[in-house]
Amino acid sequence: MSFLETFQLALKNIWGSKMRTFLTMLGIVIGVTAVIVIVGLGNGMQGYIEDSFADLGTDSLTVMIMGRGSSRSVSEDQMYDMVSEHADLFKQLSPTVSVSFPLKIGSDTVSSSTVSGVSEDYFSMKGYEIAQGRGLQYTDMADRKKVCVIGQYLNMAYFGGSAVGQTIKLGQNMLTIVGVMAQKAEDLEEGGTDDCLYLPYSTAARMSYTGTISSYTVAVRDKEQIAQAKTLVENELYSIFEDENAYTVVSMSEMLDTMNSMVNMIIYVLAAIAAISLVVGGIGIMNIMLVSVTERTREIGIRKALGAKEGAIMRQFVIEAATTSALGGVLGILLGDALSAVATVIISNIIEASLTVSPTLGAVALAFGVSTGIGVLFGYLPAKKAACLNPIDALRYE
Repeated sequence: MSFLETFQLALKNIWGSKMRTFLTMLGIVIGVTAVIVIVGLGNGMQGYIEDSFADLGTDSLTVMIMGRGSSRSVSEDQMYDMVSEHADLFKQLSPTVSVSFPLKIGSDTVSSSTVSGVSEDYFSMKGYEIAQGRGLQYTDMADRKKVCVIGQYLNMAYFGGSAVGQTIKLGQNMLTIVGVMAQKAEDLEEGGTDDCLYLPYSTAARMSYTGTISSYTVAVRDKEQIAQAKTLVENELYSIFEDENAYTVVSMSEMLDTMNSMVNMIIYVLAAIAAISLVVGGIGIMNIMLVSVTERTREIGIRKALGAKEGAIMRQFVIEAATTSALGGVLGILLGDALSAVATVIISNIIEASLTVSPTLGAVALAFGVSTGIGVLFGYLPAKKAACLNPIDALRYE
């Protein structure tokens, strides 16, 4: 009997017991579905994390200066000198100052906006575009001008799209709006990425009363050199402070890698737990195949009496088990894709973010291969039992 004939006979036997076959493959269906959805969720989470870190800049370093008392500190001039001396490694530098003063527009107090003091290079470092007016300039830093650039949300919500030239109150200081940033997010919302204000870092430092800069953003020319750049900055700062606790250098790229590693570990654990259903499904297939061997004992005896070899009998039952398991795998893949699409809609509505649950082609192929392999593995024992039946005893079986 050829392979095609054996496969057709397997399909005939499966179709003859549709309900029993469906219940048998149910464990495979559930296991494959769970693995597909979990892997797709992991891919979606990685994509979401990478998109989130893209705004922060994976080609940049964040340097925090805690200092070592009043005797030792680092100035922005020293930081700029370090960048210029290693121009082959570093691209740009921007001191950054967080501002926590209340923001007032007319009679409204705005508490959700992100307010930061930055340099004129900050916008090009982050890839931000100016939609109206101009960006911050070097003269704004040198003269500590009271000017600012705002996000599109503030422009539309409080100025009707005509913010350039208007004033805004930050603490006790009146700032003139000289530019409006291009919209970054799909929707303009309070507290979102477009709800922001940037002013010269020198102005922000003077407003904070300390006049010192304690944070810097450094852009690296090549992402592949991010580790080398981090080491260089740490060495330079150590030569100044001689104390590793006086500063912190954070790489956005390393943080992204760490987050992805954590997500992958969680997904692997969840997928392994879900894969237990595949083992349960395999046990179910082995059980039903043993029952099938018992039910078809006389048929096996007749075939062996007519000259069928043990290999042909074994091949028939192995193919039948593998076909049952493979069909469960196909149903699981289809159900997993459907649930992934539903999960994408539900998650997007709950967290209001573009997180797409998307299983990879490799995960789909692996799920199908594993489901088929389980059928072969757990179908071997019943097939071996059928092949080893004595034809005389089989023919006498009632």
